[in-house]
Amino acid sequence: MKSLLVCFLAIAALARAASAPKTPNIVFIFSDDHAYQAISAYGDARKLLDTPNIDRIAKQGVRFDRCLVTNSICGPARATILTGKYSHLNGFPNNSNSTFDGAQQTFPKLLQKAGYQTAIVGKWHLGSDPTGFDFWQILPGQGVYYNPPMIKMGERVAMPGYVTDIIGDVSLEWLKNRDKTKPFMLMCQHKAPHREWAPPLRHLGFDKDRVYAEPATLFDDYSGRGSAVRDQDMTIAKTFTDRDAKLALPAGISPEQQKTWDAYYEPRNAAYRAANLSGKALVSWRYQRYMHDYLATVKAVDENVGRVLDYLDKEGLAENTIVVYASDQGFYLGEHGWFDKRWIFEESVRTPLLVRWPGVTKPGTATKALVSNLDFGETFLDVAGVPVPADMQGRSFQPLLRGEQPADWRTAFYYQYFEYPAPHRVRPHYGVITDRYKLVHFDGMGEAYWELYDREKDPSEMKSVYGDAAYAATINQLKKELTRLRQELKVPAEIPARFYGNQGAGGEGGKKKKQAKQGDL
Repeated sequence: MKSLLVCFLAIAALARAASAPKTPNIVFIFSDDHAYQAISAYGDARKLLDTPNIDRIAKQGVRFDRCLVTNSICGPARATILTGKYSHLNGFPNNSNSTFDGAQQTFPKLLQKAGYQTAIVGKWHLGSDPTGFDFWQILPGQGVYYNPPMIKMGERVAMPGYVTDIIGDVSLEWLKNRDKTKPFMLMCQHKAPHREWAPPLRHLGFDKDRVYAEPATLFDDYSGRGSAVRDQDMTIAKTFTDRDAKLALPAGISPEQQKTWDAYYEPRNAAYRAANLSGKALVSWRYQRYMHDYLATVKAVDENVGRVLDYLDKEGLAENTIVVYASDQGFYLGEHGWFDKRWIFEESVRTPLLVRWPGVTKPGTATKALVSNLDFGETFLDVAGVPVPADMQGRSFQPLLRGEQPADWRTAFYYQYFEYPAPHRVRPHYGVITDRYKLVHFDGMGEAYWELYDREKDPSEMKSVYGDAAYAATINQLKKELTRLRQELKVPAEIPARFYGNQGAGGEGGKKKKQAKQGDL
């Protein structure tokens, strides 16, 4: 009788274990400067590129249509994701003179403490060595596209090949050799499609010299907006370099690789030189070259996303693994005549976000709920069953993954950009974003002023309506919301000059301000 009871209890324990939810694995695939316009799941009107593997995540999960970033620039975006805090609290406000404090609290450290095996592979771009990871292999600085050196657990290693494929290889190698007794969290972070968007050799000519439809605002004259928009230095017309245009070789390319490179580019470059283009014709040529190259790098990212998804399927891991695809911010693909990011404007501030969690996310769904890279770390902790620290400033969007939008979900979002004047002369600015409006305050060059954009009537953000009396009540309401957010987020009234970069907020020529005051609300 006793043996039967023991047997019954053992069977009951096994049944409970089988029905208990497993701790989910987390795969975070992160690209650099990947515009949502270049993901077919987002349905850009130009139909720039098919991304079947990234689209697999959308088809099997949730597409977020309003994922905004706190500070639209590479390093600060990464620091925000790790810490769940805005730049003024995590200490990494710009790319030019910031170094990430690895001693501070991060979500990988908290997952590691909770029993997760953690790894990061690829672009880090935070100055210090990664902390909170059982394994790390990163690109030094920005990294290069061809034959990139990497740093593996503190040791520099040579890595022949193409950077996107190498990051995919190392990520898969870690997945295969990980401690299989633990849940895992992998951050697979691609360099591509960051400038100068150098394609893999196998994809030179992948689109058969397709002529891409130009964005309607390619020749924007910036009328209807203030001096900040006119004064920037990030246009295809003026800022595009020979290396951007592939009139010069990319860094790191080998003589053997150069043969394939030259065979493709040199005839086309010779035709370009013979044409002696200028004005709008030159801008159009550069736009086409930009799209050919940028999209070829995205194609390689998509292929490597597919490799990771295939591995999870093959190993029976897919059902218990959350897969997230995102980028550090949005990017301009010729809109307003621009490349790069930095602005509070839509193509810059909005990043792609696609999440698949089998059994939780409803396949093929989308949400316009206002989420942010500020929320990523909190969400990863929440789904892992790890308490979210009170000092993190974002919020887990796990309910949204389940198709449930809390009644108190955010309806307004705070944005702040610092780095100025180099590179690109995008002036420091901050503002509040809602589903319809953007109220933004610009500073720099001794000039401060406001702009307001009504995205319902002006989706391309071509005209500020701040001076329009019809919007007076809206402006008053948005300023109150901005004051509330700044207080809630502990934004200092005065920003240290170092936040703006090596030259401070005061402008060019080595002039620096001790403190740069924010505009009055």
